[in-house]
Amino acid sequence: MPGGQGAHTLNGMTTSAPFTPASSRQAAALSARGLTKVYGTGQATVHALDGVDVDFERGRFTAIMGPSGSGKSTLLYVLAGLETPTSGQVLLGDTDLTALGDTALTRLRRDRIGFVFQAFNLLPMFNAKDNILLPVSLAGIRLDQAWFDQVVETLGLTDRLTHRPSELSGGQQQRVAVARALIARPDVILADEPTGNLDTRSGIEVLSFLRRSVRELGQTVVMVTHDPAAAAYAGRVVLLADGRVAGDILDPTPEAVMAGLEALRTVEV
Repeated sequence: MPGGQGAHTLNGMTTSAPFTPASSRQAAALSARGLTKVYGTGQATVHALDGVDVDFERGRFTAIMGPSGSGKSTLLYVLAGLETPTSGQVLLGDTDLTALGDTALTRLRRDRIGFVFQAFNLLPMFNAKDNILLPVSLAGIRLDQAWFDQVVETLGLTDRLTHRPSELSGGQQQRVAVARALIARPDVILADEPTGNLDTRSGIEVLSFLRRSVRELGQTVVMVTHDPAAAAYAGRVVLLADGRVAGDILDPTPEAVMAGLEALRTVEV
């Protein structure tokens, strides 16, 4: 079972073991600077993101958690360039996504960001192999066969490549979606509730493979989840509340994550 000491801070206060400052961590693959996202006007105004500053380290598995309405899914979609922030910056390495035009942003999402959807989003008329290779085909780049073989083997899909989505279990479909996100060697993979539509066993499979993609393939993964047990597969948990970063848990356990979420509820009360 994943987990460690569960060191964490909440609202700037250390509630367990000491927090590791960002400056002492690995270089950031993805960063948000002063990120805001506002929906509506007047009395209907909603501040989904309210000045978010956060770094996601290269070669690390990070989970984003928070209460319903905390802004975690909005943050993920803005980080992916799928939604436009009201203000602030999203930095993919040294590239400012918020400064790109539509064409350049589309190209960047295709080449440098892998996205795993809760609903899989596989093409039903394609077999698993063709679904995995879709980003490479769309980009018109040459397939790295050795990388393809490594990804497929790591994700346990070698004997499922000729199967269509309807012939695969939910866990297998999500692993195909993860392989599709990996195949173009993106700088970062963003996953939106990747186990939300899966049973417990299939969910554990996908989480284990995401963690292996970090450890064995050097991938950077950022995942939104509502499940403390799922978050414990990550090496770090970022907690959101009311559109702001409210806590940070290193080497999380399910118990540490639940305690962090409970502390957020206590603060809100």
